[in-house]
Formats: sequence, C-alpha cells, structure tokens
Amino acid sequence: MSSPPGPAIIVFDGLCNLCTASVQFILRHERKPHFKFAPVQSNAGGALFAASGLASADVDTFVLIEDGRPYMRSDAAIRVARGLSAPWSLAVALAIIPRPIRDWAYRIIARNRYRWFGQRAACMVPSPEDRERFLE
Repeated sequence: MSSPPGPAIIVFDGLCNLCTASVQFILRHERKPHFKFAPVQSNAGGALFAASGLASADVDTFVLIEDGRPYMRSDAAIRVARGLSAPWSLAVALAIIPRPIRDWAYRIIARNRYRWFGQRAACMVPSPEDRERFLE
C-alpha cells in the first residue's frame, strides 16, 4: 500500500509584494487547505529551493514541490490553479499556450516585480490562523 502524497509546498520570495500577495490569494481561494508555504529566505525554503536546483540568489521564480517533484514558473502557477476554487481554477486553460511563450511572459513579470509591485523590508508574518501552513 502506498502512502498518501504529502502536502504541496510553495517556495516563494518572501520580500516580494507580488509574491506575498499571491500567497495570500492562494490562502483565500484554495478549494481545501492543500498547500504549505516557505519563503526562500527561510532555512526550510532555502533548502527546498536549492534541492530544486536553484540558488536562493536567483529568486526569479517560485517553486511548487508536489509529490516530491519541483515545478517552476508557469508550470507551477498552472498546477497551483488546479487547487483553487472557481473561477480561479480556470487558469489551468493557460496550459494550451506553449511553455516557452508562457515562461517568456512569466520572466518579464518576475524581472520587473520589485519595480512594479514593490519590495518588503522583511518577510511576511502569517496570521495566527495560517501559521501552521508555513514551514519554519
């Protein structure tokens, strides 16, 4: 008998306003609590980021680790959308766009995220209700 899959973990840039707003959006719109979160600036997040083959200095993507496999950029975003309630889950339809085009658009946003959305001085502090969803 196989064991049930573990939680899906989202490693994100905890200093990026767009990234932390995305985490808060996911927390509000999940169909059921499924995702755990770790800022790349934390010990757990940095280790998961590195295990995915990325250097924490190169935070131009978030990583979704699902069933032990890392997903990045638009692939990660589409997989996260599967766990959201309607109408947000309809974003999975973006998968019909070829990955190079999706990732090109993703990279433009990622490259400009601090300029367009701002940057925090410190990582977000989760609310008491959400604290158990964040890895230390």
